[in-house]
Amino acid sequence: MEKVLLLHSGCDGQTVKILRYIEEQMGTGCQCELKDLNMLPEIDFANYQRVLIGASIRYGHLNKKLYEFIRINQQALEKHKVGFFCVNLTARKEGKNTPETSVYMKTFLKKSPWQPKLQAVFAGALRYPRYSWFDRVMIQFIMRLTGGETDPTKEVEYTDWDKVSLFARQFQQF
Repeated sequence: MEKVLLLHSGCDGQTVKILRYIEEQMGTGCQCELKDLNMLPEIDFANYQRVLIGASIRYGHLNKKLYEFIRINQQALEKHKVGFFCVNLTARKEGKNTPETSVYMKTFLKKSPWQPKLQAVFAGALRYPRYSWFDRVMIQFIMRLTGGETDPTKEVEYTDWDKVSLFARQFQQF
């Protein structure tokens, strides 16, 4: 049975939800283990046939712990089958939802010494009722500027699950 490590660096749970969905898509032939990358876990990459990293954007940035993890594990990341995806609300818009067109993915690739061979960008979810007052106000402001949902009572999932399914198949064949 193939062992797969699923690493997440997220804020509100959508990245984990996407990773769990990919795990389901991979089927029973895989044994997946989910770990929080922000805790900077020590990973023995030899224990896994594949690794998938999912990271979300918050206020325009990926978590600094992601870059620290990459710095610490760069050699192992380059030697193993490792995929990477970025989750953000901007990807809800056509033309901003691919690795080639996402400003966040482009920034990541400029800042990261590791260049993942398999990449994807997914739209995240808006969960106003779950946010702190500060986050709700800030995200409403950003959404107002970008023409998005501003109703503080709403939860909107923008993730394109068909696109995630396609990426899951690519990851399995990678």
